Amino acid sequence: MSTYDAVTDLPLTIESCELEPLELRFTEEFTRMKTLVRLRGDGQDGVGEDVTYDGLDHVALQAAGAPAGLAGSYTVDAFSRRLDEVELWPSPPVRETSRDYRRWAFESAALDLALRQAGRSLADAVGRDLSPLNFVVSMRLVPPTWEGPETADRLLRLLERYPNTRFKLDPGNGWTRELVDQLVATGAVDVLDLKGFYRGTPVDVRTDPELYRMVAEAFPAAWLEDPDLTDETLPVLEPHKDRLTWDAPIHSVADIEQRPWKPRVINIKPSRFGTLRRLFDTYDYCNPEGIGAYGGGQTELGVGRDQIQYLASLFHPDTPNDTAPGAYNAIEIADGLPTSPLEPRPARTGFGWDRAASTI
Repeated sequence: MSTYDAVTDLPLTIESCELEPLELRFTEEFTRMKTLVRLRGDGQDGVGEDVTYDGLDHVALQAAGAPAGLAGSYTVDAFSRRLDEVELWPSPPVRETSRDYRRWAFESAALDLALRQAGRSLADAVGRDLSPLNFVVSMRLVPPTWEGPETADRLLRLLERYPNTRFKLDPGNGWTRELVDQLVATGAVDVLDLKGFYRGTPVDVRTDPELYRMVAEAFPAAWLEDPDLTDETLPVLEPHKDRLTWDAPIHSVADIEQRPWKPRVINIKPSRFGTLRRLFDTYDYCNPEGIGAYGGGQTELGVGRDQIQYLASLFHPDTPNDTAPGAYNAIEIADGLPTSPLEPRPARTGFGWDRAASTI
């Protein structure tokens, strides 16, 4: 039985849908907006999180209210097919990729609700155990609007407080050999995100073969995520192609098969897949193909962070999962944060951790 088959026939009753705004101000120039999708039925509720990046899309959704046509009795699979017919966008999205993010919010909320109505957990339904979750902290060394030179100060402060922390870093065009040597000396970098698929965003990085060469040679054990493959970068990356991994272009099994060579590992961000079927089919595909996976997040502010941690704990707990508790995103790191590995805190029913014990 496939993973999706294990949940496809779960009965699902939806009586109402509510939208709840979330936001977190990271800097004076940037506030991250999200929308929680709460589906209710039979005295239970299931929750998902829309991680769409553009605030205008959240404003439009929240102003329009919950989409019409969701109430009814379904199975999980029938509800997914129903979503093909429901208009989730009161106005077109700023970015087409956001359609998958919003679809995931409704699909994950429906799965959560169906499991709660059935009195089961996702781990029970798919027949897998939850394991302690290894996580890395994903960070830029300085905010996108920073005008001075990049430094390792924030990373070093975090290591002083939590010395066993591992990192996923975004190399920037201002990285110097001196900075790289300082980072190498920590021995704490597992993944370097080269941002090769980002255009017109605050986190864009100009493709630079010499930057690629410097970090690839300096961090010989780190995964190199999402390089921009050009005539200039391919010769630089060829000796390191076994360490190349992919994130932004991966939305389905077909996307993995279209990579220029078979990857050893990929970043699976559930929200990029949109539907439960595409996500679960990808989990099922990777193992027999010998492809590893680590999880990724989208700066979730609510239950979405719990859910990506839960999935990573089920399917790839021992890899450099970019699923750290959200408090690690704060400019000033607090005391008493949970450290890696993160112990599972499963709810008795549903898709996610015990809501009373969440460490989002």
